[in-house]
Amino acid sequence: MEYLLIIIQQYLGIDLSCAIGSLRNGNFPHKQCLLPLISKLLGYAIVAASTTVKLPQILKILKHRSVRGLSLLSFELEVVGYTISLAYCLHKGLPFSAYGELLFLLIQAFVLVAIIYYFSQPLSTTTWIRPLIYCAVAPTILAGQIDPLLFEALYASQHAIFLFARIPQIWQNFSNKSTGELSFLTSFMNFGGSMVRVFTTIQENAPKSVLLGYAISVATNFTILSQMAMYQKPQAAKEKKTK
Repeated sequence: MEYLLIIIQQYLGIDLSCAIGSLRNGNFPHKQCLLPLISKLLGYAIVAASTTVKLPQILKILKHRSVRGLSLLSFELEVVGYTISLAYCLHKGLPFSAYGELLFLLIQAFVLVAIIYYFSQPLSTTTWIRPLIYCAVAPTILAGQIDPLLFEALYASQHAIFLFARIPQIWQNFSNKSTGELSFLTSFMNFGGSMVRVFTTIQENAPKSVLLGYAISVATNFTILSQMAMYQKPQAAKEKKTK
């Protein structure tokens, strides 16, 4: 048992000895012991869940063979934001449980953008230029081969990137009075994941800039969920009348 606890702590960074010790003595683990443990477990739960968070959106597009109501710019900016966030967390040496989902989200975001490109044919020359610029710059950023001050400025700007990644989609939803092919499940998981990340970021003592990014994500994802609730009610009412 002791050997297993050592392996878990060494490879996952999860210290169970404090909680197990308290339980063995018939006591409930105290706050200083329990909160870091919960934070770690939630962190790894988010990493696990992130492997499929965008899958409902991908499947919905493939099922309907439509990208109606989806903002291409929003999904492209998401890729940029995930790239910068992942590079920054790697550069800062944060534990994998604090940022691991960014890797899986980035991979899924690539797939999602590729599918949107496919169903948005023909694409303009300007649209093709954007991914070419990304492919030229992203490897350098992910490798951390840029000036530290520039890296900090770049990470600070990614908060604005994530904000502006949501604004085109929010505005399009508002203009159309519809959320189109947006997946409720993916949006809900994005919101829930951001909420959990606010808690784990505080527990991991991550930089305040990281916390700010997740707080912005909570606000924008909540806005999109609210739009889904508003714009789907009239449609549901019409369907009932038809029946």
